Amino acid sequence: MTSTMIPINSQHGYLRGALIHPSFGKLPSVAVLSTFPPTQCGLATFAAALAGGLQEVGVASLGVIDVAESGAGSSDPRVVARLTPHSVKARIEAARHINTYDYLFIQHEFGIFGGTDGDEVLTLLEDVYVPVVVTLHTVPLSPSVGQRQVLEALAQRADVLITMSNAARERFINGYDIDAEKVVTIPHGATVPPFVPISPQGPVSLLTWGLLGPGKGVEWVIDALAMTPELRGKVTYTIAGQTHPKVLLREGEKYRNMLKRRAELLGVSEMVHFDDEYRSLPSLMELIQQSHCVVLPYDSHDQVTSGVLVDAVVAGRPVIATQFPHAEELLSQGVGITVPHRDSVALAHAIRKVVTEPHTLAAMMNATIPIAEEHSWVSVASRYASVALEISEKNLV
Repeated sequence: MTSTMIPINSQHGYLRGALIHPSFGKLPSVAVLSTFPPTQCGLATFAAALAGGLQEVGVASLGVIDVAESGAGSSDPRVVARLTPHSVKARIEAARHINTYDYLFIQHEFGIFGGTDGDEVLTLLEDVYVPVVVTLHTVPLSPSVGQRQVLEALAQRADVLITMSNAARERFINGYDIDAEKVVTIPHGATVPPFVPISPQGPVSLLTWGLLGPGKGVEWVIDALAMTPELRGKVTYTIAGQTHPKVLLREGEKYRNMLKRRAELLGVSEMVHFDDEYRSLPSLMELIQQSHCVVLPYDSHDQVTSGVLVDAVVAGRPVIATQFPHAEELLSQGVGITVPHRDSVALAHAIRKVVTEPHTLAAMMNATIPIAEEHSWVSVASRYASVALEISEKNLV
């Protein structure tokens, strides 16, 4: 099922209007099961944006089941229930609310649901009688026995499973015992900001953002800057984001302090700026658009979905990233450069390229333009709505 674009204003090919689903006024009601703001995690941010997109394309009604620890939770009026891990009462109450909607959209990560590898979500689904659509935010390449059992059981119960990259879909259908026909790919959504061209004045600004912790790979960028002494005064590097709450609880600011010491020892501290301010979405978009290029030097080889990667490209900024699956897939469209993991020499070469070749930087920026529309939240939400309607059509046969 396709969608109809009603453009209001278009600049540089970016979406500047509402996406009206062809079944507007006839769309079903939807329950969304996920963490939700004010919880600070990518899953909560995704769920809130998807919920907003679904409302914009015209679902009949929408309710959120907030997965949150006891005493936490959201005051958002869309939240109709809270699923507290390990609570039978909360699980029964959540199922009761879910069954008042036409569909359940689950945002799945192992770490948010109670039980072994989050298997309490399967217990919840025993009391759910509406069609289930599961968005897989993680598809482990080498799952534990428990993770495999949970994902395969979830796949058996679900009517549709959504991956957010072709790499994730291929990994899922080839690595797990599941029905491949149930698995569809819908890209990760993103807020499409007004187009802001890259400033030709001043040094080239590199940016890494997101919750900070080991595995972020920032140290390899600091090492790379030390390998490019000829770029002193021509490039700056901002590391934006608070330390991940779980990392902060476990080891405090150990990782951030290590990065600061590393920059000082290598003599590049004047090029590196740490920004631990918590930013609203508009503030984050402004920060991204003040940069020339985003750097995602992640250590993980396993990442098949990256919201930060999508946000950067949709904001019109080229990306230098390690060769994790989603980066290789998205950046192959000419919007960035991929480098081997933990390879400061390759990172130095990529940084040198974007700093000294303005035509290359401009070409990558222009290549981001057609990607933005596909990833806008209303476009993504419209595809989710179409999935629900297709389930209805199949059930009528």
